[in-house]
Amino acid sequence: MKAIRVNEYGGPEVLSYEDVEIPEPGPGQARVRLAASGVNFIDVYQRTGVYPIDPPFTLGQEGAGEVEAVGEGVEEISPGDHVAFAGVMGSYAEYVVAPVEKLVPFNVVYVEARMAAAVMLQGMTAHYLTHSTFPLQEGQTTLVHAAAGGVGLILCQLAKMRGARVIGTVSTDEKAKLAKSAGADEVILYTEQDFAEEARRITDGEGVHVVYDSVGKDTFDKSLDSLRPRGYLVLFGGSSGQVPPIDLQVLNQKGSLFVTRPKLADHVATREELLWRAQSLFTWIGQNNLNVRVGGSYRLSEADQAHRDLEGRKTTGKLILIP
Repeated sequence: MKAIRVNEYGGPEVLSYEDVEIPEPGPGQARVRLAASGVNFIDVYQRTGVYPIDPPFTLGQEGAGEVEAVGEGVEEISPGDHVAFAGVMGSYAEYVVAPVEKLVPFNVVYVEARMAAAVMLQGMTAHYLTHSTFPLQEGQTTLVHAAAGGVGLILCQLAKMRGARVIGTVSTDEKAKLAKSAGADEVILYTEQDFAEEARRITDGEGVHVVYDSVGKDTFDKSLDSLRPRGYLVLFGGSSGQVPPIDLQVLNQKGSLFVTRPKLADHVATREELLWRAQSLFTWIGQNNLNVRVGGSYRLSEADQAHRDLEGRKTTGKLILIP
């Protein structure tokens, strides 16, 4: 089979399209023939060594496809089932072997494989951010950075489902239209405006209840400035770089603020929680209550270009690879 391998850390050019053996499922595992694989910023962190994995390795953590074979002791999943997953390494490939407890069945009549692959990591991230990390309530106001990105577009929609007022930040007028279509009540062009000043103006000087920040280094300080007293800064990524150490006294000075740095793995730690988040998303997609925008589809062999486009902030919505 074909797979994208990382033999050394570096730029997109280190992504190598290679022949590897088709994996065999062991006890408690299933082999999935992939129909689509998701591209995420965590893949960039792993490719560059920010999140170190000893090379060589097959990149990718998210995908969807059809179960082709199962290992010993597997009863809840059968060959022919359509499943999706996140948090399983090796999805930049034609096949992947995954622990059965990581697989979420879906009905292709209501959710096509491409959509299932597109929503698992980013969709469940938006779900835990809005439902668990800071459970938004009716009438609260949130600031969403990168509101036209893959997580951002879903986050805006889920925040609106929970009755929140949504302020998004984007870089262009085109992205502003996308954020508005996803439910953002106000959109700030951070390339032209100071987003902290605008967030305070929009909230009549009070500040927002929560900032969902996937940008990191470039936005962190002003994200704090956007918050009302006792507000929450939820840092869940670092597309501009990692945030340097902070003097915690700053949180006191700016109004008894809270800062947290969550990750998806801790919010799908049990089978029950994984199914709750993923199946909620599939249900909303099937009911046309959640729109998942695929901003780019690439052949598996074009993974390097997908990474260049993602890092260059040339994309909106979700990027996927088609084996």
